[in-house]
Amino acid sequence: MKYCSNCGENVTLKIPEGDLVERNCCSNCGMIHYVNPKVIVGSLIWSDDKILLAKRAIPPRKNFWTIPAGFLELNESAENGAKREVVEETNAKIKMERLFAVISIVHISQVYILYLSRLENEDFFPGEESLEVKLFSENEIPWDEIAFDSIKETIRFYFEKRKSIDKCEIFQMTI
Repeated sequence: MKYCSNCGENVTLKIPEGDLVERNCCSNCGMIHYVNPKVIVGSLIWSDDKILLAKRAIPPRKNFWTIPAGFLELNESAENGAKREVVEETNAKIKMERLFAVISIVHISQVYILYLSRLENEDFFPGEESLEVKLFSENEIPWDEIAFDSIKETIRFYFEKRKSIDKCEIFQMTI
């Protein structure tokens, strides 16, 4: 950032008083410009002994499988964002059950908030961001074709804990 979005003057990188992190600061109007991580929301959707995956139609990792997830919008709750992403990518009808995973991916400044949801029926189909949508049992999952390591580990955790899923802790991971 070169210019203040409040007054248009040049900004300088410095640690503001009372802070611990360098920020773009405007010496003219005093505005501190915070740059924060992006929040990704989504849902691991289950039905019987299977989970719903979508094959990506867009970069990054086009043609790879993932759970429905995407960027949280402004003025949107995490739960509503996750539901929106499910509809956008799979057109699935779900019953959201609970928070399931929080994943911090430090090197790209992303935080994933993933919910566990039950598939209400099998009337799902690919949205514009998906090439294909399919239910997979654990032994059918194309592990080498999962788009992101964070999602691969989330899926592994689900299958490891699914018999006690109501009592299991929230999956947490930092990459």
